[in-house]
Amino acid sequence: MQRIGIRREDKNNWEARTPLTPEHVSRLVRDGKLRVSVESCDRRVFTDAEYAAAGAEIVRDLSACDIIMGVKEVPVARLLPGKTYVFFSHTIKGQPHNMAMLRKLMELGCDLIDYERITDDQNRRLVFFGYHAGLAGMIDTLWALGQRLAVEGRETPLARIMQANRYASLADAEVALRAAAAACRAGASLNGLGPIVVGFSGYGQVSKGAQQVYRWFDPQVVEPDDLAGLDSRALDGRFVQVVFREEHMVQPATANGRFELQDYYKHPEKYTGVFDRFLSRLMVLVNCIYWEAKYPRLVTLDALNGLYGTYGGAPHPRLRVIGDISCDVQGSIECTVKATDPSNPVYVYDVGSHEARDGFVGNGPVIMAIDALPAELPRESSQAFSDALVGLVPGLAAAEQVDEFESWDLPAPLKRAAILHRGALSPQYGYMQKFA
Repeated sequence: MQRIGIRREDKNNWEARTPLTPEHVSRLVRDGKLRVSVESCDRRVFTDAEYAAAGAEIVRDLSACDIIMGVKEVPVARLLPGKTYVFFSHTIKGQPHNMAMLRKLMELGCDLIDYERITDDQNRRLVFFGYHAGLAGMIDTLWALGQRLAVEGRETPLARIMQANRYASLADAEVALRAAAAACRAGASLNGLGPIVVGFSGYGQVSKGAQQVYRWFDPQVVEPDDLAGLDSRALDGRFVQVVFREEHMVQPATANGRFELQDYYKHPEKYTGVFDRFLSRLMVLVNCIYWEAKYPRLVTLDALNGLYGTYGGAPHPRLRVIGDISCDVQGSIECTVKATDPSNPVYVYDVGSHEARDGFVGNGPVIMAIDALPAELPRESSQAFSDALVGLVPGLAAAEQVDEFESWDLPAPLKRAAILHRGALSPQYGYMQKFA
């Protein structure tokens, strides 16, 4: 049985998550007779003492471990030869900033298992932080809206909302946001704004988490095609929710074409983006979609120019904030020109100068593009992640090292996620050689 190591996260100063909680470590040590070492860390949401009480050995380095598990990427200088690494590698799209890490893992003869690729037989992800990204991202987006309205001279109860990482727990955040929602319903501070329409692109786990937070505001739910007919007077100061699916974001490029979901995913080049028809109706867009360069963009710079081009003497466009939870830089949201972090979470994309200006002031929408949102809810997100992962760990520890990938007896969900085996790309990831 191989020794499991849990590494301390060192990609940034605010990362406090862990892949396995002390509760689950205790179960593994007790039931599976596994050996678990935990790299000492005073920033982790669960303390060294909690892990020690659970039966883990607290160590200064993980060189004695066969399998090293973490959350974020491992710095190149800290990679050890011959180890099995399990973390989010962010390499499967050929992300340039992680290619040096991938090459080093190959040079050192390591195995790499990526959480993002752990799936069931129907290709559904089994281990993820997406729901908690949605929760934290929506809290931060509503905070950003309150701050943007404040710099416009409109003090609202939304300005009392804090960033997600400022609350001691998700439960505390819920109490605060429900209070802000009640104050909005009771007062007149939002009058004159028309309906506060929040649009959600996508309907997966990220979107579900974001919608869960917005439900605390008791919004009226409408369909995309209903937006044009909303009664602005009747809904003045009221919260409205709309969810956009693929058929609302794109349409066939040919005049007589018909939208078919599977055809779109197989042949995205046959479709063109049409989301700008909705953009002027939204006060907030919360972006929750998976995107690759082969797909049309959701929000283009041309669409923003259309909204903000006459900003100087005209009323503010309705669109105030884009909460880009997906956070693909210059991806589905073209004005997401950089990722942000919890210490400097937002900027305005100035449409006139095409510059990103930190803060809330400028001729363009506020962009919230934190690329590690679940880290703002470290305890809750770690607990949910560990709940999903713990059942796979005994099989991971029991899999004997072999020379041939085909003979590696990993549980099937983990084998599908094995990008590297002994330093070589596994068959289904051979396409990554051109990036590495």
